[in-house]
Amino acid sequence: MHTILIVEDDVKIASMLKEHIEKYEYRAHIAEQFDDIKKEFIKCRPHLVLLDINLPRFDGFYWCRQIRTISLCPIIFISARSHEMNQIMAIENGGDDYITKPFHFDLVMAKIKSLLRRTYGPYAVPTEPHVYEVSGLYLLYDRHAVQWKEKTVELTKKEFTLLERLAKKSGKIVSREELLESLWDDAEFVDDNTLSVNITRVRKKLQQIGIEQAIETVRGVGYKLVETWRDL
Repeated sequence: MHTILIVEDDVKIASMLKEHIEKYEYRAHIAEQFDDIKKEFIKCRPHLVLLDINLPRFDGFYWCRQIRTISLCPIIFISARSHEMNQIMAIENGGDDYITKPFHFDLVMAKIKSLLRRTYGPYAVPTEPHVYEVSGLYLLYDRHAVQWKEKTVELTKKEFTLLERLAKKSGKIVSREELLESLWDDAEFVDDNTLSVNITRVRKKLQQIGIEQAIETVRGVGYKLVETWRDL
């Protein structure tokens, strides 16, 4: 079952959209954290987004760009702005379609169905990346990359696996044995120094996006990811 994220601050319109969408046996989730739609997106992991332009704090164009840094999920703008320049801006900022208010619910559903079919149908190429987030640090699985504050750096497969293991146990010690086993099939025959070298490389990659001293060495035990970037 596909999930639709509704980013609309008009409670009445959002509720009507949700009710209508669910009649067609889709899941519908109404966004609540308008100060961080990107985090809401990651939490919801939708297959499609309905996005208004006039939103609290930042507009829909901004949030569309934010979503595009981590996902190719289809985005349909829904707005009372009818001028063609707004439609052009919607496309240029990463949107896939544009619907002008007031709208007919059948038109909304037709566009939703069309985009879902093209994106996730039997002949579609899978493009939706898997994203994991820790206090604003994003691990992008499809690219083997890590992103923080709009800065992105790519990692090797082993570097990414290391960071993923540490991120999923953020604040806790991950033993050297566990990290070795996650990287090599036969950890018994891997030089212990090899792990240290890979940890150093991950640290340098994090430094490239402005994060310092995030991986702490716990001597004789393993390593720990410390969220030093949280308050920066």
